[in-house]
This record gives sequence, structure tokens and C-alpha cells, in this order.
Amino acid sequence: MDPVMTLALQEANGISAPHPDLRPYTYNPKNARLKPAPLEGDVLTLARARIRHIFELFDHVSVSFSGGKDSTIVLNLALEAARELGRTPLEVVFWDEEAIYSENVDYVRRVAADPDVALKWMCVPVKHRNACSSESPTWYPWAPEDRHLWVRDLPPEAITVLPGYDPTDPAQRLSIPELSGLLFPPRLGNCVQLLGIRADESLIRRAAVSRRVEDNYIIKDSGGYGGANDIQHAGNVWKAYPIYDWQTGDVWLAPKELGWDYCRVYDLLDQIGFTPGKQRLAPPFGEEPMQRLDQYHQCEPALWDRMLSRVPGAQTAKRYSRTELYAFGDVPDKPPGITYEDWLRDLVVANFPPKEAAQVSKGIRAHLRMHYRKTADLLAPSVEHPLTGYDWAFFVKMAMRGNFKQRRQPKLGSKTAAAFAAALAKYRANLQPYLDELAEMRALTGDTP
Repeated sequence: MDPVMTLALQEANGISAPHPDLRPYTYNPKNARLKPAPLEGDVLTLARARIRHIFELFDHVSVSFSGGKDSTIVLNLALEAARELGRTPLEVVFWDEEAIYSENVDYVRRVAADPDVALKWMCVPVKHRNACSSESPTWYPWAPEDRHLWVRDLPPEAITVLPGYDPTDPAQRLSIPELSGLLFPPRLGNCVQLLGIRADESLIRRAAVSRRVEDNYIIKDSGGYGGANDIQHAGNVWKAYPIYDWQTGDVWLAPKELGWDYCRVYDLLDQIGFTPGKQRLAPPFGEEPMQRLDQYHQCEPALWDRMLSRVPGAQTAKRYSRTELYAFGDVPDKPPGITYEDWLRDLVVANFPPKEAAQVSKGIRAHLRMHYRKTADLLAPSVEHPLTGYDWAFFVKMAMRGNFKQRRQPKLGSKTAAAFAAALAKYRANLQPYLDELAEMRALTGDTP
């Protein structure tokens, strides 16, 4: 019998049986902060149980939907639960970021056509990162002053006004995380946003589900990136990550086995050589996504032609974003006769306007403190310290590209005693020429160490 039909019949008869092909999630105790799931079972069974638990806890459940693969999983699982519990129509919020594929738009319309979905198609000017240009570090989808540059016409489904938010002054515009609380006024009761965040995508995302053992996937929404400078909501909003323990293989197996629709852009990305783990639908001009700007040129050339004039630096970034010009891979050599600390200050000033420069400097200082909490050792130019994972190249990349979403984190992993000794020797060899340079600079200036 077809495996999907088998699963459907089991569930119809009250038999709770996980799909045999969905990979079990096993807790690795070496991940010191990632707590084990409180139940046993495969990732599909666990996600279904979490979402049902969420519906029991909250008065209002909303799915944050981008059209991407992860939010597609969350949407379909939430719809399953909403239909079973009589909680339809299910609210689905789609923040239209303007520079998106035509197929992404078509897929969202297919979702909106479901009578069990109440889609909010948000097209308000919000703040997005433009890492393509140091002189213009932000851009604003659907900004009225840029109407002549819009990549697409405003969709007929668009919601263009968000009560409580005045986007008139570009300098005062906020990001989507800083605004999302306005969608959930106190009259709705306790509200939760379901997001397709997975722990294996970054250390920050792993940390988000590492704070508690019970209901570790439900987080109080502080607003914004860290809660700073955001519009405060009434304290009635939470975020939930029901598929936090899924991996890329799980994400693609579920739609195949369960017959779910998905965004066909992924088929195009597959055809041009992007492996499943590298396939992303994200705002195109940020630090990480701009490394893949060429995918827009290949997948939808007409869209790319309009994107070229949408933000400053897009054409240059398409050509050079994966080079040291944008601190990808190797970084430029430090000028002689200057310390790394002084060079970082120069780079930050050269690459960012004052407001963004202050943010970048604050982030650099925070990571430096993390290093020196663990060791008094100086940083080597380009070899990570075996205890902390930091080197000066890490900070040079921050000074050139920023780290506004905190996705750049040191790479750490457990090491055997022999591997640690080898890493330590490599670090010391890389550090020594810089120590010699520092000694020469002190000798020339008469400073004492």
C-alpha cells in the first residue's frame, strides 16, 4: 500500500504511528546546551505533538509564512491540527519582501486559496539590510519614495497599513521582528507565532531552544533583535519553533511522502546545482544571501534585471560577493605598522554610516569579551584559538560586512587531546609573526609592553 495512505488509515483509526521513513531525532549529549526532546519518537510525531500542545496553550495561533521550505512544514502541520481541533481558519502572516520570485508569489496565492487559511499579505515599508553597499546599508521594500524602483507591482491582496506603525520617516522604520508584535493586540489574548526555525542552521538558533527542558521550543517574544528600539507589545506574544530538531533531509521528505504543495523555486535551484542544504529563500541583499545573488539571474532573469536598480551595489555584489572584497573566505592583509584593533576601527568607519558603525562596534566588543572570558591569549591573525574559536579574521569580516542578525559565530567542536595540541601549535605558529610585528612597533615608538 502507498505509505501516505497507510499513515492516513492508521491515523483515521486512532493509531499513532510515525512515518517509518522520517528520520528519528536522537539527542547528542555532546551538545551541552541542547536539551533532549521530552518525548520519544520521530521528528514528525514530535512536531505534531508540539503543535497540538501549542493550540491547547494559546488563545490565538498564527503561522509566520515566507513560502520557504521550513515554513511550509510548519504551515501544513498547523493546518492539520487546526482542522482536527476546529480552530480554522488558521491565521497565516506573509511579509512580502518585494524582491521575491514570481513562483514564490504564485505559491503564496495557492496557500491563500485554501478556505482553512486566513492569509495576511503584509506589504508595509520595513527595514532590511543591504550588505551590497557600505554607503547605503539599508533598503525598504514597498517604500513609497522608491515606487519607481519597485521590483513588482503591489499585489491586490496587499495590506499596506499596520496600526501603531508610522513608516513615513525612513530613518524610523523598523524590521519585521520589531514590528510583528503589533499584529497581536491584547484583545486576542495570549498569542503565539509559529516559525520554521531549526537548530541545525546556526548556533544562535540552537541557543534559542537550549534554555529550558520543558517547552523549550516556546519562547517569550521580546521584540526585535534582542528587544532594543522596538515597538513594545502588551506582553501577550510568544514564538514557537515546533520543527527545531528537523534536519534538511526531514524537511524535504515530509512534503514528498505526505503530498504537500511547496514553492517550485526549489526545483529551479536544484537544476542550477544548489544542493538541498544550500537552497534558501531569503531577502536577497543581506550578508549571507548576497553570496547567492547569481541564483536570481539564473532562475528569473527578468526579475534580476529589475533588482539591479533596486538597491545600490547589487551588480557589484553579484560579481564579487564571494571574494575578499566582501570579506568572503580570505580577508585582506592587514596594513603594516598598525595593530588589528586600530585597523578594525578604520574598517568600521570606512564601511558603515555612524548608526550602523556603532552597532557593528558593539558586536565586535561583545565577541572580544567572550574570547577574553575564556583565555588571556592574544588572537592570531588567521588561525582560530582552540579554546574560543576566534581569530582576527573573524573580526575583520564583522568590520567589513557587519553581523546585524548575529549569524556569524565562532566555530567550536569537541577535540581529542591530540587534536587540541595540534590546533594549539598551529595557533601559536600563526600568532608569532604578529607578536614580532608588535615588538617592532613598540621599539619604534619607545613603548613598553
